[in-house]
Amino acid sequence: MNIEEFRDFCLKKPFVSEEFPFGPETLVYKVAGKVFALCGLDEAEFSVNLKCDPQYAEELRENYSEIKPGYHMNKKHWNTVSFEGNLTDELLCRLIDHSYQKVIESFPKKKRQELGL
Repeated sequence: MNIEEFRDFCLKKPFVSEEFPFGPETLVYKVAGKVFALCGLDEAEFSVNLKCDPQYAEELRENYSEIKPGYHMNKKHWNTVSFEGNLTDELLCRLIDHSYQKVIESFPKKKRQELGL
């Protein structure tokens, strides 16, 4: 999955915005105002920080060399995922979906209901 495919996949999700809150070199995707994916545009390798359930994060890191603790993020809840390794597009999409869902689950019930999520 290249960066254009990643961008398209993220933007197709409900209530997603694309922003540059940290400057022009960091692309951030938010669902209803909360970050679920971010990547550095000035890096040599295309990688993305994705939110993850802590136990699942550990499992992924043990099984895939392309998945590491989140760079500049809370390493318990975030992974940095290389999109240039051997991970399949199917797995990458599942990891993006998981991150999006983890953020939605963090919303209060009332907000989830208002958004229809």
